[in-house]
Amino acid sequence: QVQLVESGGGLVQAGGSLRLSCAASARTFGSFAMGWFRQAPGKERELVAGIKWIGDSTYYEDSVKGRFTISRANAKNTVYLQMNSLKPEDTAVYYCAAGYGLQYMSNTYNYWGQGTQVTVSS
Repeated sequence: QVQLVESGGGLVQAGGSLRLSCAASARTFGSFAMGWFRQAPGKERELVAGIKWIGDSTYYEDSVKGRFTISRANAKNTVYLQMNSLKPEDTAVYYCAAGYGLQYMSNTYNYWGQGTQVTVSS
């Protein structure tokens, strides 16, 4: 069983920054991957960033490269998404996700957090 608890969403002005956090519990973290998805109204859920728990392999969707950074704190079983230079089009519900497999494959992720709203005002 994998349990995810996320936090850090809120309202921020364009150009601002926000950091999302997700704490994970699992039987083992071998081959574990964690990522962040987002879903805006009327759009499909998309994988924004992913990271392997063991190793240093990351994935970013093109639209967030250079602005978002995914990182992990293994001792805390926590993954972060640092979001800088936020734009109104980043507005969405952001979901922490986890699974066993490749961090850049959407179908890796089959465990989900509750979602947190990120709203970027113009």
